[in-house]
Amino acid sequence: MAMRQTPLVSGGYYHIFNRGVAKMPIFTTISDYTRALQTIEYYRFTNPPLKLSKYKDLSIEQKSRINLELDYKKDCLVDILSFVFMPNHFHFLLKQSTDWGVSKFVGQFSNSYTRYFNTKHNRVGPVFQGVFKAVEVESEEQLIHLSRYIHLNPYVSSLISKAELDKYLWSSLPAYLGIRKSFVDLGTILSQFSTKFTYRDFVFDHSDYAHELERVKHLAIDIED
Repeated sequence: MAMRQTPLVSGGYYHIFNRGVAKMPIFTTISDYTRALQTIEYYRFTNPPLKLSKYKDLSIEQKSRINLELDYKKDCLVDILSFVFMPNHFHFLLKQSTDWGVSKFVGQFSNSYTRYFNTKHNRVGPVFQGVFKAVEVESEEQLIHLSRYIHLNPYVSSLISKAELDKYLWSSLPAYLGIRKSFVDLGTILSQFSTKFTYRDFVFDHSDYAHELERVKHLAIDIED
């Protein structure tokens, strides 16, 4: 995957998104989505000791030892605030923690997942479409609305019903609602709300969504363009 020529700012927040080459489906099975989740959890760290494929072959004890060491060091390329995986694209809301952190993280995710996908499907060539798109978030207000935009993506795209949103396993929303544990940085977004239930109401209140989307329209370029 090609690297961005213009560096992003450390400490900055960014909406990152990309899709499958030629709009092809890239997440089609539970195994695909699970692998994508494992990949971003592992490669958010600056210096994981092994490639993910090698890490997955380790015993539970060996994995636990590596996980404890990585968590203890807390040396990350990015903080992941929100994410969603859709059948043919993904969205991340990231804070860059170190120079070139976003580019390195997305590059490692894309390269690792491409190797997995191509091996599984006996194919060669790119899986993702060129260099990922990145738009800087300019305010706390934009940050929370962008988080909602990402979490609503499966519903807005008619992939699932509104009632199924908090059960959609391939986004960070269940972690925000306390339904499952996660590696996601919940504090930055939830600090803007009195409780996680208030955040849930904010996400699920679709009545003013079209209006609020205007606030982040330039941050949420249509992935299908």
